[in-house]
Amino acid sequence: MDAAPAMRHGRKLMWQLYYFPLCPFSRKVRLALGEKGVGYELVREYPWDASDAFYALNHAGRTPVLRLPDKKLTLVDSQAICEYFDETVDKSPLILGTAAARAEIRRLTALFDETFYADVTWPLLHEKMKKRLVLRQAPDSKVLRGAMRLAHEHLDYIDWLIDNRRWLAGAQMSLADFAAAAQISVADYLGGIDWSGHDGAHGWYRVMKSRPSFRPLLTEKMEGILPPRHYADVNA
Repeated sequence: MDAAPAMRHGRKLMWQLYYFPLCPFSRKVRLALGEKGVGYELVREYPWDASDAFYALNHAGRTPVLRLPDKKLTLVDSQAICEYFDETVDKSPLILGTAAARAEIRRLTALFDETFYADVTWPLLHEKMKKRLVLRQAPDSKVLRGAMRLAHEHLDYIDWLIDNRRWLAGAQMSLADFAAAAQISVADYLGGIDWSGHDGAHGWYRVMKSRPSFRPLLTEKMEGILPPRHYADVNA
């Protein structure tokens, strides 16, 4: 595997990441790229108002999409993108250990990408972002309460994992930690996380927030939606 940046005619090739600020899957990719030291430039693309050029890159019209124009290489889907770089960049392996350990990392990554997203992140995004910015509707308080109740259940599980392991999937930090932190960061931005009674999960998340790869996420804002005051505080 080659950990060096791609080069062409003496210059570094730059990846382009199509994303929007509150896309949890784009955040997962950004954290992985940050950990691995892969350079990229951001290209904002809103799936609800995507350009024809973006649909040509990904017919599903979803972020993230990662593109290397000089090599005509396009990667789609956060898990596929993360695994591509885990296979091609030696630095900071994200899916590591024995076959059983790697299976556990993938299990937990899928849990947060799929179940946490469906239970918590997507309802919050729909009610607090899409309804406000796109549909011009008021949020449904019942849906918001349901998302926050389910968030507590997921945080209970993270508490249990941290009580029994150093990191979510085992003894070492892995893609499972970044997938979970990406989802939680969006929910936290939207005011959907209450850390009361979740000291283990909260301590783990503060450690994740303090990583250099996390800093760009904490300083970025979504147009028309401001995060709570505590959001960018690595000690909160």
